[in-house]
Amino acid sequence: MADESKLIAAIDRNERERVQVAINEYKGKSYLDLRIFYTTDQGETWRPTQKGVTIAPEHLETLRDAVEEAMKEFMAID
Repeated sequence: MADESKLIAAIDRNERERVQVAINEYKGKSYLDLRIFYTTDQGETWRPTQKGVTIAPEHLETLRDAVEEAMKEFMAID
């Protein structure tokens, strides 16, 4: 499916699932991909699920602003 992929971060959800943040290239275009991966062998092999979202580069500033706003909200709660 993807021509090329660069893993940016992996965020553990539990022992069997994690969210991977990656830059993927597909048909000559690059996208940010946030996808849930799972393992059945104690983390030796991670496989993607269909659960995820792909974001075009032109929407990254909006995503960044939304994450920054969420961080402010969570910091205010603490």
